[in-house]
Amino acid sequence: MVALMEKQEIINTFDAMRVQFDENNDRKERLIKLSREVTTISKKIIFLLHRVLTDNSSQEEENKKKRSDGVRKADPLFADIRKLFTAMGQEMQGDQFWRYVRSISPGLQEYMEALSFAYYLEHHALISYQKAQDTIKREDGTICFPLPLSDYVLGVSDLTGELMRFVITSIGRRGEEGIDPLAVAVFVRNCKADLEALVPHVRDLQKKVDVTVQSLLKIESAAYGIAVRGAEYAQFHHGSSGLDFGGGEDREAEDRWH
Repeated sequence: MVALMEKQEIINTFDAMRVQFDENNDRKERLIKLSREVTTISKKIIFLLHRVLTDNSSQEEENKKKRSDGVRKADPLFADIRKLFTAMGQEMQGDQFWRYVRSISPGLQEYMEALSFAYYLEHHALISYQKAQDTIKREDGTICFPLPLSDYVLGVSDLTGELMRFVITSIGRRGEEGIDPLAVAVFVRNCKADLEALVPHVRDLQKKVDVTVQSLLKIESAAYGIAVRGAEYAQFHHGSSGLDFGGGEDREAEDRWH
């Protein structure tokens, strides 16, 4: 009889463990699904910003307004992501967040890439950690969950690739007008320097820094090409006909590069 009771206790213990494991696995699957939805919407935001902000425009004031309006067009998508963050927060109460944070890490990094890209296009600066954390809130203003510093850093490191694509696409469609590749190069160079200092402390950051280096080289190459072409056009037009076809502005671009 005693042996039978002990056997039943063991069975009950394993049944309770089975229920707990099933709950944990189900919660993990739900969080992975939410993270994938965040990733998908974040990619849509990035694509939207590239598409809206690289079409033709001729006036500087119009460019500024277009950048602001373009970022505002992404607001509904950011609102959708905040709803997903609220759902994530409900799944990760208290200490459970640190147990399941790896399940949502890919979505957070993609979100940070989209958020920092939109912020840079509007403010020409890097969004701070605190401002990024403030976007992960419920409607009542409470934080859904803490933003891991590693996901913030890894997401920001991906920003440099988007800036490289933005510069190359903008130059291809509009030339130097509406984009200052030198300013972007300086910004990316500063990001690279800061990220390199964090490599020993953030897992997988070295790979992203390597990509940042390649992006920086492409931006610098594009900026140098504009400066050289501007100097060549200025020399040709001034030397052959004596007419001013805007070579002065191109000469300034060369001077900025040097």
